[in-house]
Amino acid sequence: MPDLSHPPPVAIVKLGGSLMGDPGLPALLQALARQGAPLLLVAGGGPLADAVRALQPRLALSDAACHRMAILAMEQTAHAFVDLCRDHALALAATPEEIAAAHAEGRAALWLPARMALAASELPESWDLTSDSLSAWLAAQLGAVRLTLVKSAAAAPGSGPADWATAGLVDPLFPSFAARLAGPVGLTTVPALLAASTQGDIAA
Repeated sequence: MPDLSHPPPVAIVKLGGSLMGDPGLPALLQALARQGAPLLLVAGGGPLADAVRALQPRLALSDAACHRMAILAMEQTAHAFVDLCRDHALALAATPEEIAAAHAEGRAALWLPARMALAASELPESWDLTSDSLSAWLAAQLGAVRLTLVKSAAAAPGSGPADWATAGLVDPLFPSFAARLAGPVGLTTVPALLAASTQGDIAA
């Protein structure tokens, strides 16, 4: 049995759903899987969440329903990412206990958000909150040592969460969620993170 009494500090890498068509995504997922613990990946909703957003006005769906549907879209993206990793080395995990169990086995985990996020009454049921803010919320819940967002567009040098929100790189609520984190918050791209893999710590 893995020892879950002293789980390692978690480092979260949030992969935007817009990366679904990025040709470098499978290689990045494989590199993250090879690094293993204590990485925890968070998948964005991508085109699946976009479909929910498009359906809302057509069907007059409530914000509460769309909040739940968008979180489930993140779960579908997570399953796609596991498949894209090919060797299935990423461990799907829905709870802190499952994350710790994966890390105790030396494996990188990939978060299934529904169980935790849908039970969190403090999360607003609004499009102002997306998977970016959810990853920062999760980082605070787990006491993560750092959070790295991987986007299709790079941030300006020296910029931070408030600048990213102004530029439309993250949702409007992300700066307030990121401010709760003790560790560093970064934003990078697939090519930059793949290049960092040659330096040893891909999530630095």
